[in-house]
Amino acid sequence: MSRPVVNLVEVGPRDGLQNEAKPLSVTDRLALIRRLVGAGLTTVEAGSFVSPRWVPQMAGTDQVLAGLDLTANHRYPVLVPNMKGWEAAHASGAKDIAIFGAASETFSKKNINCSISESLARFKPVAEQALAADVRVRGYVSCLVACPYEGDITPAQVLPVVRALFDMGCNEVSLGDTIGRGTPRQIKAVLTALLAEHTADRLALHCHDTYGMAAANIMAGLDLGIRTFDSSVGGAGGCPYAPGASGNVATEEVVYLLENEGFDTGVDLDALAATGRWLFEKLGKPVPSKVSQALG
Repeated sequence: MSRPVVNLVEVGPRDGLQNEAKPLSVTDRLALIRRLVGAGLTTVEAGSFVSPRWVPQMAGTDQVLAGLDLTANHRYPVLVPNMKGWEAAHASGAKDIAIFGAASETFSKKNINCSISESLARFKPVAEQALAADVRVRGYVSCLVACPYEGDITPAQVLPVVRALFDMGCNEVSLGDTIGRGTPRQIKAVLTALLAEHTADRLALHCHDTYGMAAANIMAGLDLGIRTFDSSVGGAGGCPYAPGASGNVATEEVVYLLENEGFDTGVDLDALAATGRWLFEKLGKPVPSKVSQALG
């Protein structure tokens, strides 16, 4: 009997590295992506078309895309914050882009310097242009259950943002527990509200492990039919709002959990763990992933 398939979106080369202090060269970032694909991951964030003045770790994303086979059966999404970013991504041959909103007004203003409604207005022409060019658009919503500035976030704050992203043509929306403070009860509450409007196959969970809740929250998502999860190799990308704390859940932890719970990820855990250790040698620090440490 075949096992149910779970889709993993590897965010390490973008969301992970942009929160690491040491920038990696384009050559090393390409090597990282190729190693991740070699381990069995089929969707790997390749970078971000933001100003290198603000995010120097993502400089040269056009060169990263140039080094990848964008016609293969793999997806290499890039973050696009505005029309300028879209134009650069499109010129680089991107086939998948992501736009990034928030369920918290304060977070939106501090993170991308505009209100939620202004951010959605900014994203709309990006999505229109991308869809016209046959480019897949993924939406992100941060602060799913909690905000570092406002505290608890209610499902009523999340629903209209997700609805707006789908209305503008996103094929999938990734729901981010940005500060990792969510618990299974909170995750189930917001997912239940969202699933009353949208099918589970169009939603993804992006859990942070700052409070050690990522595995429990992923299980909560699985219980409600979510089958796509974001994660970062080795646990790259510490939480910027909790100094010294973990941020992105490690892909190794997610693969170990899912495979042992009877799901098929298509990922070679040993190869993945070796990639995480390789990456953190490049970053000059110990790999945070507990599974990687156990296998090492």
